[in-house]
Amino acid sequence: MNEDKLFDGKVLLVTGGTGSFGNAVTKRFLTTGIKEIRVVSRDEKKQDDMRHEYQAKWPKESEKLKFYIGDVRDYHSIEGAFKGVDYVFHAAALKQVPSCEFYPMEAVKTNVIGSNNVISACVEHGVKRAVFLSTDKAAYPINAMGMTKALMEKNVIARSRQMGENDTVFCLTRYGNVMASRGSVIPLFIDQINAGKAVTLTNPEMTRFMMTLDDAVELVLYAFQHGNQGDTFVQKAPAATIDTLADAILELMPDNHGKTIIGTRHGEKLYEVLVTSEEMVRAEDMGDYFRIPADNRDLNYDNYFKKGNTELSAVTEYDSHNTERLDTEGMKKLLLKLDLFR
Repeated sequence: MNEDKLFDGKVLLVTGGTGSFGNAVTKRFLTTGIKEIRVVSRDEKKQDDMRHEYQAKWPKESEKLKFYIGDVRDYHSIEGAFKGVDYVFHAAALKQVPSCEFYPMEAVKTNVIGSNNVISACVEHGVKRAVFLSTDKAAYPINAMGMTKALMEKNVIARSRQMGENDTVFCLTRYGNVMASRGSVIPLFIDQINAGKAVTLTNPEMTRFMMTLDDAVELVLYAFQHGNQGDTFVQKAPAATIDTLADAILELMPDNHGKTIIGTRHGEKLYEVLVTSEEMVRAEDMGDYFRIPADNRDLNYDNYFKKGNTELSAVTEYDSHNTERLDTEGMKKLLLKLDLFR
């Protein structure tokens, strides 16, 4: 089925919908046959800005865009927005690594409790399908952001096991660095260059997966179309060192002042993992994507002590060190897909 027809006559709700992902989804579907897009978020200023932007660009279609003030941490503040909803994309999150390190319980409230509230609201109102957005930092997590996202993943899968044949289908996507999204390093580098400063690198050899916002939307739509209960989907993506990324940006920006190394920040990894070796054992290669079915072992603990898995020792993880590595020219081609560099 044509992706643009997927939502014809349907109501889609996006949590955290004023963010980069929510805007990308809205731009993708607002002018199609979708019945309504509901944006749930807690920032009235961003909602007002978004409302005016779409009213100016698409006066007629913008009538299909509805805004709800609510915080996923508070079930009662969001629950009413789910009435009559067909599909949900859950993008609301605390995702800045340093802020989650200093305020881990705030990350728990949004990323764990908040996502559970979204699950409960979906079940309560008979939502047909819900896709939850996660991060590579949830695989082998070492920071609070990744740990809370990993718990979100575990809970989505656990709750999916409780669903009946006609209940909400819950699945997950996990992706890496979304280029030029709010709070990411690319806008930071550009701001530093425009301010006449050198760009600041933490560790030049640090690698990160590179995805555009369009890639992120395509991954969620692929999961939406192909997901079974409790599945996790990962898009195969190229990676680059932070040094290569900085070099590519510096070559595209005039009047730059070079680079300076400041050292690794609180909670940062040298490289990111999209699929753990434990998950790769059961992952299905879908071409451009990996599908990781839910681990549906039950609470028969004897199996954990008596039965091992010999395949684990022969399988490697899928990470930003062993995926396709971009050079400076390849990185520049990817950057030129972004509005920032057009």
